[in-house]
Amino acid sequence: MKLTRICAIGLAAMLAWANLAAAQERPKRPAAPKLPEGVRALRDLQYVEGGHERNRLDLYLPEKAEGRLPLVVWIHGGAWWAGSKEGCPAVPLATKGYAVASINYRFSQHAIFPAQIEDCKAAIRWLRANAAKYHLDPDHIGVWGASAGGHLVAMLGTTGSVKDLEGHGGNLDRSSRVQCVVDWFGPADLATMGKQADKPDTPVAQLIGGPVKENQEKARKASPLTYVSKDSAPFLIMHGDKDDTVPLKQSEVLAEALKKAGVEVNLVVVKGNAHGGPGFNSAENKKLIEDFFAKHLRAEKR
Repeated sequence: MKLTRICAIGLAAMLAWANLAAAQERPKRPAAPKLPEGVRALRDLQYVEGGHERNRLDLYLPEKAEGRLPLVVWIHGGAWWAGSKEGCPAVPLATKGYAVASINYRFSQHAIFPAQIEDCKAAIRWLRANAAKYHLDPDHIGVWGASAGGHLVAMLGTTGSVKDLEGHGGNLDRSSRVQCVVDWFGPADLATMGKQADKPDTPVAQLIGGPVKENQEKARKASPLTYVSKDSAPFLIMHGDKDDTVPLKQSEVLAEALKKAGVEVNLVVVKGNAHGGPGFNSAENKKLIEDFFAKHLRAEKR
């Protein structure tokens, strides 16, 4: 009996150790933040049937809402090879009469560009295709993203009519065009990213499949600046003047091109902030974002 008990204790300890080791090997999923009162979440909705495991989005909806909800889609950053839809800063908008979606997309280690923008466009098309089911307004969709996510929302805002970037993610009878863009410090011209353009192991090189100097056409195709036209969506761009990761010049060039094309654009330079920082979440800048979305997503009577 004593020997049996010792064996049982030993086996339990071994199983506990194995479970702990397995848990340490598995990447930890970021904890979802607490939802604001009156908001419900639908998590891990698949937006590409039979697609990659990262073709998932979370949808945040007001528990009580009337009519169709304008939609804000958050696209996370992370150098195109990291990051998660959890921790979406747009969630509080769901307390103010919006629906909010936060999407994952394939990383550069899964597939190089244009996989990332194809996924983003597939998500927009899926949301439009399912608008009636979730009480969304398919004609009023805005996007917001930071860093690599800023690059992708800028791509969405400038490529609404570029068929070559739609991909094969389903719902191709729907449009991937968006009505407005909030771009936080996203790269706009990948060929002029300085050191990012020269080395094979930089995020930009990993995104396009090699150093920019050897892949000029790929860099051009992956740059929002390439697609700016009079049909581009209105932009609110915010960029720190101390950003050493994505130079402020990237946003300045994009803003100038949009202005020249006759597109509404407002470039806000966040003084004293680098690649992100507390200034982006100041009360003043939060109000700018809310007012921008209200102007473009709620101005018309639906």
